[in-house]
Amino acid sequence: MTDIRNAVAGERAELAEVLAGLQPEEWDKPTLCGGWRVRELVAHITMPYRISLPRFLAGMIRSGGNFNRYADRQARQDAAELTSAQLVECLRQNINHPWKPPGGGFEGALSHDVIHGLDVTIALGIDRPVPPERLRIVFGAMRPRHAKYFGVDLAGVQLQATDLTWTYGTGTPLTGMAQDLLLVLSGRSLPPNHLSGRDADRFTAGVTR
Repeated sequence: MTDIRNAVAGERAELAEVLAGLQPEEWDKPTLCGGWRVRELVAHITMPYRISLPRFLAGMIRSGGNFNRYADRQARQDAAELTSAQLVECLRQNINHPWKPPGGGFEGALSHDVIHGLDVTIALGIDRPVPPERLRIVFGAMRPRHAKYFGVDLAGVQLQATDLTWTYGTGTPLTGMAQDLLLVLSGRSLPPNHLSGRDADRFTAGVTR
């Protein structure tokens, strides 16, 4: 448990440093999380630290019980109201926050931070590899329902990491760094030259299929 909590705190602290170094215009650039700029995504990451349970429940009611709809509305509202400096400071002040996604434990919290951090860094072309021990924790907690949740079609494809001993699925190899394959598993389309294999174009942004 201590190792996982340390991994979560480390990921948040390092992401805060990356965000603090962004240029003002980069906060308005798109991320790999569809429809969100950097500021909406960081607003979403920090939402559990700022939104009380009553406010969350009220927002869910207004969104018809649809969490994705509520999360999108809240992220856009908060991104309009909070400055980039306030968002970074919120993340810094909560690196040890005990938030866990429902049913996900601290492994789920780490997955949330790692995936959304990559949504930013890979979209902006920032070379920031996630430490392999954190990726091992995230992959160790993976279940088939993860891909199902994101609606990823991996039929006939086996994900094979080039920097870790890790595979997922069966079929023709799709290779790349472990963190890139984590994003594939999370329903993201990556920039060109991140993946290799016959099916790389299926998971690459801007490629006509």
